[in-house]
Amino acid sequence: MIAIAWVNLVRLFRDRTNIFFVLIFPIVLIMVFGLSFGSGFAPRLGVTGGTTPLAAELVAALETSGRMQVVRVGDAEEARDGVERGRLAAALIIPENYDRALSRYTPVTLSFISRQEPDALQLGAAIRAVTDQVTMPARAAAYVRDGSFDELVRRAGQVSVPGITVRFSATGTAAIPRSITSFDIAATSQLLLFTFLTSLTGAATLIETRRLGLSRRMYAAPVSSRTILLGEAAGRVCVALTQALIIMVGSGLLFGVRWGDPLGAGALVLAFSLVGGGAAMLVGAALRTEQQAVGVGLLLGLGLAAIGGTMAPIDFFSETMRRVAHLTPHAWALDGFAELLRRNGTIADILPQLGVLAAFAAALFGLGAWRLRAALTR
Repeated sequence: MIAIAWVNLVRLFRDRTNIFFVLIFPIVLIMVFGLSFGSGFAPRLGVTGGTTPLAAELVAALETSGRMQVVRVGDAEEARDGVERGRLAAALIIPENYDRALSRYTPVTLSFISRQEPDALQLGAAIRAVTDQVTMPARAAAYVRDGSFDELVRRAGQVSVPGITVRFSATGTAAIPRSITSFDIAATSQLLLFTFLTSLTGAATLIETRRLGLSRRMYAAPVSSRTILLGEAAGRVCVALTQALIIMVGSGLLFGVRWGDPLGAGALVLAFSLVGGGAAMLVGAALRTEQQAVGVGLLLGLGLAAIGGTMAPIDFFSETMRRVAHLTPHAWALDGFAELLRRNGTIADILPQLGVLAAFAAALFGLGAWRLRAALTR
């Protein structure tokens, strides 16, 4: 049984295309989704000038705002080139007469260069807010003009002007705690998507085993049919577990992804791998060609993942679609990970989800074993 399972795992990685889709592609998708949906990534802002005292004060305020990563560039031409080539999200050009214009109460223009993209437009709004705050004393001095510029700026910075106080409060419970990052959410959904998808597409190796006559030779050897079935089932589960562990370890090391209670997360991964292995065994035993297995595997793997909430957050689904989603094992596994991550649950809190996944696995393995036994003895 162990030998049969090991051969299935070796055959998975002997196909070089699987090395990309099993090892690299899931990690790349986690990185893309994590960066796209609020990972704390700060856009790069190129700044020219800023060597005089007042200009340096503006640049320092931009750096400490926490909304951008300030990068010093040599001149306006270098700043424009950086924006055009995508090295910079935007650029701010501070003229050389910035300090002199403010001290003489004359208008000064800061040039902002960006592409018409949402991030750049939001960055422009942030720069305007910081600039207004930094130049407020100078504008107040220009309004008064009673004394030296430096003295008026100092006095304006010390004056406390009464205004309107806005207080913010929140009610209810947040669906996603702030401690959970977008990488955590992306890694969870991609783990379920690729574990199930790799299991189904890997069912082609079981068909190849039958087509090449390997199954008949194993059946003719002094090995019971039960051992062959257990070996093929273990092989399918090993493929699913390998894919899941690659995503868990890789995302944890590269992006600091947390999976909650280790015992609970391990039980969820094992249960879902059993589901994927059972589905792969059924597909591999029911279909006749590898092409059919790959086509059906892609259709079922992507379709059930979309319905089950791994491509779009299940929180956005309507009540009816949530009920439909829970006809798939993906939705139950997502509920289990949500319990572990959002509410700091333990394995005891996810027993209902584990029970449903175990039922899925038992049904799929039962049908797959029955169908494979029939195929072997036909």
